[in-house]
Amino acid sequence: MRRLELEVTKRDITGKKVRFLRRGGLIPANIFGHGIDSLAVQVDSRKLQHLLSKAGGTDLISLKVGDSATPTRVLIREIQRNPMTGDPIHVDFYQVRMTEKLKAEVPLVIVGEAPALKNKTLTLLHTLSSLHIEALPDDLPHNIEVDISGLEEADQAIHVKDLKVGNKVTVLSDPDTMVIKVSIIRKQVEEVPEVKAAEEEVVEAVAEGGEETEKAPEEK
Repeated sequence: MRRLELEVTKRDITGKKVRFLRRGGLIPANIFGHGIDSLAVQVDSRKLQHLLSKAGGTDLISLKVGDSATPTRVLIREIQRNPMTGDPIHVDFYQVRMTEKLKAEVPLVIVGEAPALKNKTLTLLHTLSSLHIEALPDDLPHNIEVDISGLEEADQAIHVKDLKVGNKVTVLSDPDTMVIKVSIIRKQVEEVPEVKAAEEEVVEAVAEGGEETEKAPEEK
């Protein structure tokens, strides 16, 4: 398991004034968890960005708060980002209990090559991108691999029950849910618009008797 660490310091500035922190290269954050009081902290922007480039939602982080000798084990619960730049502007850390199982969504990662793709008439249809699981904090996987090397022909599929997750992880997703399937590429057939009945009558009239002529006005 990857080892991730981050240093934070306690924060006194709250509310709208946190914009001054961001201007100084600090990002406001909060630590909360079951049975503990929420703690306002701040973290160096560059160090946070570096951490976020490696950590997923199920990766445990050793959070060193100020001068505390014992790090706090946390997960990233939520990241608020600037809608224009995508940079983080606030982070919520969830303090875990190492003996308490957690439920989480773990991303699925495709590995291997499907022999079926050598056939140009076949493609892969992805229907599931993450798996709902439960495990102790130390056993939460960063991702779950989906090996497609056994997909050789049309209509072959991989379901949730086919995935290898290990005996320390409980899968909560429906085991019969399809993850990926070999599908036939179907060509789109252009539909010819139907000719309205009225237009057909006009065409037939012109073909049989030529163009219609206007009637002469009646004499008064």
